[in-house]
Amino acid sequence: MIKSPADIKTAPFDPRFPNQNQTRHCYQSYLDFHRCQKVRGESYEPCNYFKRVYRSLCPNEWVDKWDNQRAEGTFPGRI
Repeated sequence: MIKSPADIKTAPFDPRFPNQNQTRHCYQSYLDFHRCQKVRGESYEPCNYFKRVYRSLCPNEWVDKWDNQRAEGTFPGRI
């Protein structure tokens, strides 16, 4: 399915991350998504907000690395 330009959105402004560099916002959204799923379960739809944000902000290589680290039990973040 091809998305129309109206369907594609970037992460909204978050006052916790006012600077141009969005690295921390990317990482925090990744953590928030996985924490939300851990607490609420994988079928809880509002968690997907954080997924959309980190998918928009984070380089794919970072996400792949973090996913691999989580699978191996070596991810340094607290989820």
